[in-house]
Amino acid sequence: MSNHDETAENRLRKELPEEVPAAEASEAVDGAAEEQAPRLTGRQRLAKGLWPPRVTRAQLIVALLLFGLGFGLAVQVASNSDGDSALRGARQEDLVRILDELDDRTQRLEDEKQGLEKQRDELENSSNQAEEARRQTVEKERQLGILAGTVAAQGPGITMTIEDTKGTVEADMLLDAIQELRAAGAEAIQVNGVRVVADTYLTDSGNSVSVDGNKINAPVRFKVIGKPQDLEPALNIPGGVVQTLEKEQATVTIERSDKIVVDALRAAKRPDYARSSSQ
Repeated sequence: MSNHDETAENRLRKELPEEVPAAEASEAVDGAAEEQAPRLTGRQRLAKGLWPPRVTRAQLIVALLLFGLGFGLAVQVASNSDGDSALRGARQEDLVRILDELDDRTQRLEDEKQGLEKQRDELENSSNQAEEARRQTVEKERQLGILAGTVAAQGPGITMTIEDTKGTVEADMLLDAIQELRAAGAEAIQVNGVRVVADTYLTDSGNSVSVDGNKINAPVRFKVIGKPQDLEPALNIPGGVVQTLEKEQATVTIERSDKIVVDALRAAKRPDYARSSSQ
């Protein structure tokens, strides 16, 4: 404490009555000391609050990040400035050479692009051609399978039912019916449970008929796929199949239908001698 403060304190102690307690005397002395202390201005209080600085860990990290970002931007700007300066300081011949190299590179990239586009188009065309070839192969296989009797078929056609109670229907009559139907455009024929194909044969077996060695019991039912408007008239022509069967006292019924299912199948048979002549 300074001499000035000690003198003020002594003077106050003399002026205070002796019965004043020590605590009150001390408070009076502190108040007098504060009154004697110099008052701080607003600027001094602001400076006292800012210094010494109190930096937290989060503030320090943010400051470091901002410094790094600013340094990176400065380096990038300096690099771009160096490149621009190099071009500005280049000779005319160097600039022409640089432009020619850029043009050549652009042309090479354009040629490469056109080559890749051509390969893409070729691959697409090749894929389309291969897909079309596969589609045609599958369709051809299906058509040949129908003719060979190896796959089931359905479509418009007729159903012809022959009732032969006296057993007078013979194999040649049914063969005539098959030939008339084929001539009228039949695409698939089934007699009871036997598929009729190119090598089908019919024989008489007692009072019944056998188709490819399979005995056909009455009634004989033909399921035929084709154009009904052509198939039915071909059987009903004068002197044709229907009249011949009726002369033998058989009853013939023909029904048209929009959907005839021929589902009797034949196993594929490999020819013994015939081979394809295409190379």
